[in-house]
Amino acid sequence: MKNTKETIKEMKEKLFLKKKHALYNMTDEQLAECDSFCEDYKKFMDAAKIEREAVIYSIDFLKENGYVEYKKGMKLNPGDKIYSNNRGKAVMIAVIGTAPISDGVRLCVAHIDSPRLDLKQNPLYEDKELALFKTHYYGGIKKYQWTAIPLALHGMICKADGTEVSVSIGEDEGDPVFCITDLLPHLANAQMAKPLARGITGEQLNILIGSRPFKDDEESGAVKLNIMNILYEKYGITEADFISSELEAVPAFKAKDIGFDRSMIGAYGHDDKVCAYTALRATVECNNPVHTVVTVLTDKEETGSDGNTGLCSSYLEYFIYDLAEALGSDGRTVLSASECLSADVNAAFDPTFPEVNERNNCSYINKGVVITKYTGSRGKSGTSDASAEYTGKIRRLMNENNVIWQTGELGKVDEGGGGTVASYIANLNIDTIDLGVPVLSMHAPYEIVSKIDTYMAYKAFSVFIND
Repeated sequence: MKNTKETIKEMKEKLFLKKKHALYNMTDEQLAECDSFCEDYKKFMDAAKIEREAVIYSIDFLKENGYVEYKKGMKLNPGDKIYSNNRGKAVMIAVIGTAPISDGVRLCVAHIDSPRLDLKQNPLYEDKELALFKTHYYGGIKKYQWTAIPLALHGMICKADGTEVSVSIGEDEGDPVFCITDLLPHLANAQMAKPLARGITGEQLNILIGSRPFKDDEESGAVKLNIMNILYEKYGITEADFISSELEAVPAFKAKDIGFDRSMIGAYGHDDKVCAYTALRATVECNNPVHTVVTVLTDKEETGSDGNTGLCSSYLEYFIYDLAEALGSDGRTVLSASECLSADVNAAFDPTFPEVNERNNCSYINKGVVITKYTGSRGKSGTSDASAEYTGKIRRLMNENNVIWQTGELGKVDEGGGGTVASYIANLNIDTIDLGVPVLSMHAPYEIVSKIDTYMAYKAFSVFIND
């Protein structure tokens, strides 16, 4: 008969929930595959700083892999691979399954917008022979984090004659970058006496873009004139064209390995491009699924998902209805039978700031993809709160396919909170749960994820859409 000590050890193994470093459950071959996958991910991050670029990258990738643009009324058959571009800011991808579409679709939804600084409609001004851009921040940021770092400018300008100009300045080695200045400590007594949230105000997020006057003009405004002349010569634009532009200032950082062991990736915009890329890759590599697969890379999540490219819009619903009609069913039946992974990140435990998390119910770097049953704030406000039945189904699916996973919440109760697109999908009568990658320094100009967690997200989306 086994002694008591051995029996207790066996009981603990059987009965306790265990969270350990994912590396202990991976072979050397799996780890090498993980690192190789993340090299491709870093290339995506450098190429897709903003939502428009993420759409361009995704569509090019889809076309390379045999996808064709969907047109309403197109005849569809099992195995067909299609996509639909929503105004250059969101893309819907589908692989037609062998099962009747009335059985529902496997839906993955990630967002491709990230916190940033948008230029105002009349941004350019000169003050004391310095030229600057006025900005309006987009999404939830700590404003002080955006000072004294190199910034790049991305986006597009629609000129008076209707022609469109793409802009990307600050990413190539020979490009200039831009910057928001800050006070030196010697003169910042009053600033540093303020609460952290008010140390830098929204109206102080002014981007320094030039200091040399137009050589033949000694009048006021000569620096502004010089900048406008440079822009006119390069892009053919006038100051009025800023009114019909979408220009976004983002960190000019490249995606880089973090740590002596290269186990993590630092980059701007992991939230939520780390889930967008992993879901995209899983979908592109999906062939002949049983259920029709629909993957959506959407816009506007960081500002509440409003607008015609956000998930509060009906564009996804219309796309599902069109697929249902083309395949002999109706949208209501398809939506009600569908299942969704809301592909969004969660906040990883940070040992430097442990007080904001409840350790038993937060996610950790390197412990796998995180399943988040509910989000919201206070009394779960704004959450869909997945059912026990659907949570159990996803749990079994991950376990049966050796996906390393964990659970997590966004901080302690009443500490803060936040939301994802899950509630908008669930409102269509679709079973929905959040699944994504834990992130350190979320919403900062430079966020950090684990390579293993990123790879496990890819595996999770792959097994879900092939189920």
